[in-house]
Amino acid sequence: MPLDVIWVYLARQPLLWLTVTVTVFWLAKQLYATAGNFSLFNPVLVSIGAIVGLLLLTGTDYDQYFEGAQFIHFLLGPATVALAVPLIQQLATLRRSLVPLLVALLVGSLVGILSTVALCWVMGVDGAIMLSLLPRFITTPIAMGVSDQIGGSAELTVVFVVITGVLGAAFGVPLLGRLIKKDPIAGGFALGVTAHGIGTARAFEHNDQAGAFAGLGMGLHSALAAILIPLVVWLFGL
Repeated sequence: MPLDVIWVYLARQPLLWLTVTVTVFWLAKQLYATAGNFSLFNPVLVSIGAIVGLLLLTGTDYDQYFEGAQFIHFLLGPATVALAVPLIQQLATLRRSLVPLLVALLVGSLVGILSTVALCWVMGVDGAIMLSLLPRFITTPIAMGVSDQIGGSAELTVVFVVITGVLGAAFGVPLLGRLIKKDPIAGGFALGVTAHGIGTARAFEHNDQAGAFAGLGMGLHSALAAILIPLVVWLFGL
């Protein structure tokens, strides 16, 4: 049977792209491990590049791909909530560190939002692109909702979120490496605030405590930013 006929048949199956996505990510994980966990070989980044290439090669549009792979999108929410599990094990430590963490969260969130606005103004970026950039520091499901709410493009925001996470993990881990070893609470929390899910995954590679507080930073930052970003947009008339 000709290859193009086989492909037409497979493309009609809703689980095809789910299988492709899982397989590509597994292969990307193997590459990441082989490369010694080098940040630029992050499995998320490699998987996105590979799947985009496959979609272009096969002439498959995004809607058709999403129809098959949407189950993974659905799991983003539960996966984010599940990060509370390791944090419960650090509850006593959290009580002792709550006040300084909340102060750091507020400062970090404001710096991230306001620096984005300032850089966009300096570089002449405005409109939907600026609004799509603002939620880039928060986890994907919430970032997409915030982007829609303020008039940005959710699809463009996803791209910015992934780039921010990859760059945050690539440069944040070397910069915060000593801090994470010395103080996993502060280092992990900072990584979660700046590099959301990808940074949290890297924090767990150091130790469970750093990963737990990275997850806390990601979750609290996402909730706070969901309030602050629309407020900043309204105050500045963006």
